[in-house]
Formats: sequence, structure tokens, C-alpha cells
Amino acid sequence: MKVTLSFEESESSDVSIMVDALRASSTITIALDKFKKIIPCFTLEDALKIKEETGGIVAGERMGKQIDGFDLGNSPTAIKDFETCEDTLILTTSNGTRILENMRSQVLIGSLINAESVAKKSITMAHDHIDVVMAGVKGNFAIEDYLASGEILYWIVQYLEDCDLSEYAQTAILASRNYELLKDSFINSRTAKRLVELGYESDVELCSLINITENVAIYENGQLKLIKD
Repeated sequence: MKVTLSFEESESSDVSIMVDALRASSTITIALDKFKKIIPCFTLEDALKIKEETGGIVAGERMGKQIDGFDLGNSPTAIKDFETCEDTLILTTSNGTRILENMRSQVLIGSLINAESVAKKSITMAHDHIDVVMAGVKGNFAIEDYLASGEILYWIVQYLEDCDLSEYAQTAILASRNYELLKDSFINSRTAKRLVELGYESDVELCSLINITENVAIYENGQLKLIKD
């Protein structure tokens, strides 16, 4: 099995794992405890139009800030505590939802909080190529996505017997092996510092935890849903 690490665009037409560690991947993963489906949108206008047509809760951010008039921001802790009878979350974010638009493979959502589970799911679904794709921030490399990808890749290697691992992927695994250093780099990243300034320190803390949920989202037909065993 070929296993690679990419930035923004996937190399695989088989299985890809989208990683936007702060915060879209974690928000989506946590939201699966509350909602049956999540509809990622690429513009604010699309999100509001879908809400008007189908109902649901609308959530999103630009530059880290909750969008005015939206029910929620891109906040896993806010969604974790949110009470609603709606079963649909409509989500638009600066980076993660943008990356999904151009995927041409089966797509799973990965983060630190579900690293082992998403790794295992990718192996069961893939035929010949798993590509872990870092979302980055506005076209720039983001260390938190690199470290979260390294954790996911580590678990892929643990469970996959025959693994043709790219050297780029190998470096991410090596970078992620010391959790104390990983967490320190994670919470001191540019993205994390920006979120803390905006009052989202609890989101940064939650997103830096490893394997706290077995939820894995799959992106199909424009929707994200929980993969069930």
C-alpha cells in the first residue's frame, strides 16, 4: 500500500484523509456526536441558502472569528455543549471545507482527536493508496496539520503490514513521536496563538488531545456522515 503526505491537494484517487487540525477536522469529528449529517459549504452565501432551504444549524468562521448571524463558530467545544433538535450542521470554514471541494477520492476527516480511528478506517477502505492531506492556512504550511498528520500516519504504519511510505510522511511521523514536544509546538503555532487571542483557548486545548473519540467522518455526495461499523 502506498502511503503519502500532501499539502492542499491529494495525490490519491483512492483514499484521502483531510487534516485541518485547528479546527475544522476536530469540529466535524465532535459534531458527529450531535448531528446526523454535516454539509460543508465553500461560501457564506451557500451556507445561508442551504439553511433557508433545508433548515439546520449554521456554523462557520473567517479569520478564526464566528461569522455574524451564524448560530455557531468553527468551535468544537461550542458544538460539544450545544443543545438542538436539528440533525443537520451547515459548516463553512477558511481552510478545511475549501480543501474538500477539489478532492477526487474517498475522503475521510482526520485530526489528533481521532488519529488512530481514522487510520484504521482508511486501511479498511483503501485499495492501493492512502494520502494524508494537510489543509494549511491560506495556502501556507501549518505545523499543527503536519504534527496531526504524523500521528495519523504513525497509526497507519502500525496497522498496515505492507506499507510503501513516502519520506515526507516518514518525517511527519518522527516529528510527532514526542507528545510533550508535539503539544508544545501545537499550542504555540501561529494558528493557536491567533485563536487564543480571539478567546478560543479551550478549542486549542481540545484539538491538541490524542485519540479521545472513535468518530470518523466520510465525505460523500456533498455531505459528511459518521462511518458506522
